[in-house]
This record gives sequence, C-alpha cells and structure tokens, in this order.
Amino acid sequence: MVGPRTWIGGLFNRAGNRKNDKFVQYPLSPLQEERFQRLQDRIPIPFDETQLEHQEALKALWDAAFPNIELKGMVSEQWKEMGWQGPNPSTDFRGCGLISLENLLFFSRTFPASFRRLLLKEGGNRATWEYPFAVAGINISFMLIQMLDLNSERPRCLPGLNFVRLLGENEEAFDILYCVAFKMMDAQWVAMHASYMEFNEVLQETRAQLERELSLDDVHRIEDLPSYNLLYLSNLSFTSLSTNVS
Repeated sequence: MVGPRTWIGGLFNRAGNRKNDKFVQYPLSPLQEERFQRLQDRIPIPFDETQLEHQEALKALWDAAFPNIELKGMVSEQWKEMGWQGPNPSTDFRGCGLISLENLLFFSRTFPASFRRLLLKEGGNRATWEYPFAVAGINISFMLIQMLDLNSERPRCLPGLNFVRLLGENEEAFDILYCVAFKMMDAQWVAMHASYMEFNEVLQETRAQLERELSLDDVHRIEDLPSYNLLYLSNLSFTSLSTNVS
C-alpha cells in the first residue's frame, strides 16, 4: 500500500521543539563543531537519478531488501514492493534528498535483522493497511532533521544540543538515531494498533518520545538512549520503554 505524495515532507509543518537562543551560545568542542558541520553538509544534497553513484546506492538498497530477486530496472513496478509510491523511487526523494537513502542503506547494513523485520512487517498484530516502508523511512529522516534543528547554524533546542554531544562521541550518531527512530515508530505502530491513516499520529508520538529521551540527563552516548535496545530485542514492549522515560 502506498500513499499520496503529501506524505513526504508534509507531516511536520507544525511547530517543532521550543527554540531557545540560549542554546546557540552553548560552547561546542572543535570535534563537535566539525562533525555537526559534516552532517549539515549532507542534508541539502539531492538524490540525482542521473548520477551513477546514486543509482548504485539505490540498487544496493534493493539487494539488501530482496537479495534473491533480480531488479529489472531503475524504473520498475518492483519498487512498490519496498514501499515506494511508484515505479520510479527518485520522485519520492524530493521530500528529503540523498541523506534519506543513506539512512536506509545504513540501517540495512548495520542492523540487517531489524531492517528486514520492519521491511517484511514481522512481529506484532499488524494492520491490514500497513505503512509503506521506504516512504516511511524518508519521513523519518525528514522528521529527525526538523526535530534536531539541523538546518540552523546550531541547534536551538535541548534535544538538538544533546544530540550534538552524542555526535561528538560517535560520528554515526545521526544514522544510528535514524535506526532507533524507525524501530520506535514501528513499535509504536503496533502498540497503537494503528492503520494507514494514523501514520501521522504515530510519527508524532515517535518524535515526542525521542525528544524526551534526548532530554535525559544520563544520556551521554547514543547507546544510552532507552529505546536503543529496540534494535536488538524484537519483542521488547514499546510501552515499557516509554513508561521509563515519561
């Protein structure tokens, strides 16, 4: 099942975290500054279907998702099986560029078991009308960029500032956070017994949970996030995690 193109980039027009200019003045280490800048440099890069490197990355994602099925072409009805909205995935990247493909690829390579469980919708009492996997992934990338205030000179919210500290500890913190967010969203989806039309609500709840976890005083590494364990424990209750940080 795929949805309207208003899905992508249209879910978070509401006001985000409460911004506070006092966070702009908070000093960052040279390493934090460098890694934050490198992350920001990734955000505006569009997906270009004419670029061989971008094509190869998209093919690699297909191979990770369906290793035993040959892709017939860069434009093919097969892409819908992964949750793209049409036969040409490049049109879906207009909502959030190359970084969203990089996030999906990172997920498939770093946490392959979790990636495939979400792709195949394994575990839990699933809805008849499920969310489209790939498009949901693009929306999660977009949500994280907004939530962490990554398009600003530096974050002006507590979750964003704390995230930069995590970035100083691990340069892959954003990509790992993406994987955590995807697993959290799916766990929330199952817990809410959600269906397709409730995806907005599920993603909003996921964002709120991430904001709470990124505001905790005892989170010093990305692995300290309470929901990080979702990447390894397929049957872990989302409700139990959210109760611990509410």
